[in-house]
Amino acid sequence: MPFRGLTRRVRVEVVVETRDAALVERLVTGAGAAGFTLLSNVSGLGHGGFHEGRMLYNDADGQSLLFTVVPEDSAAGVVEAVRVLLADRPGVMLVSETWVSRPDHFSAGPEGDPAPR
Repeated sequence: MPFRGLTRRVRVEVVVETRDAALVERLVTGAGAAGFTLLSNVSGLGHGGFHEGRMLYNDADGQSLLFTVVPEDSAAGVVEAVRVLLADRPGVMLVSETWVSRPDHFSAGPEGDPAPR
């Protein structure tokens, strides 16, 4: 469903243990994402049981949510990189179509550098 004035992109969301968040950051930017948003201390219920969002004394044992929006031609690289990581670590990845109003903010520059703002 196209939206007037918006551009289609792919949104990739990854929930991992906080200790793996930096690795996911490197994977998604290395695979072509111009940037990402990282939310720390997320709570949720899944296969591993309930996870509390705030850890008072040990923030490395929490969970983090990283999401990025990429052009369709970069999506396969990002998804495959995260799939390899999640093959032997706890976590979940969600991939969906999304629409953005400023597509230049979601495209990497010529050398993988974030697009100029």
